[in-house]
Amino acid sequence: MHLTIGVLILTAATWLFSALAEDVRNGDPWTAVDARFSQWLHLQASRPLTTLMLLVTNVHSTLGVSVMTFAISFYLVRRRMRDWAFTLFVTVYIGMLLNGILKLVFQRARPHFENAILTLSGYSFPSGHTMMATVFYGTLIAIVIDQCRDWRWRTAALIVAVFLIVLVGLSRIYLGVHYLTDVLGAIVEGFAWLTVCLTAALMQRQKAEVRKR
Repeated sequence: MHLTIGVLILTAATWLFSALAEDVRNGDPWTAVDARFSQWLHLQASRPLTTLMLLVTNVHSTLGVSVMTFAISFYLVRRRMRDWAFTLFVTVYIGMLLNGILKLVFQRARPHFENAILTLSGYSFPSGHTMMATVFYGTLIAIVIDQCRDWRWRTAALIVAVFLIVLVGLSRIYLGVHYLTDVLGAIVEGFAWLTVCLTAALMQRQKAEVRKR
């Protein structure tokens, strides 16, 4: 059942990512809306909001996510949850590598603004920060669901995770370093990779339980 659900989710996510990637590569009309949204959000700049968005984006940088991943993995190992620690580690770090490969494949230039808040080199599609947030918080949600039986805690954790992922994506658009499609593509990419990792982890756990019996 886990494998079937995982395959269905992965298929849907792959199709959606392919559709977004095709629009980006071909410059379809969606990208015009994409650029206008990025321009509009960038124009909402204010000092307090910029400070908040810089904080959000710095916490979810490669260094920030790496530190959080190491810290939580260490905690999980101490709690004798080595399988979840390994899953988190692989999901986040292999996900970073996957995102880097996709950036090289599509080579989309970053947005350009005359009064840019941030100016970065490198490619834009898909957003690395958003992808890392998706797989990081997605794995944490899976751990919470696995360990907590109270639906209220599960629901609260899911809402917080979704909010943080969306906030990270919006921070990248607001700061002028990504388009909306970069963020959407990263969320779909992260969700697809998360599905692969969690499905593999669940299947491995089932095999271990069968061996014990």
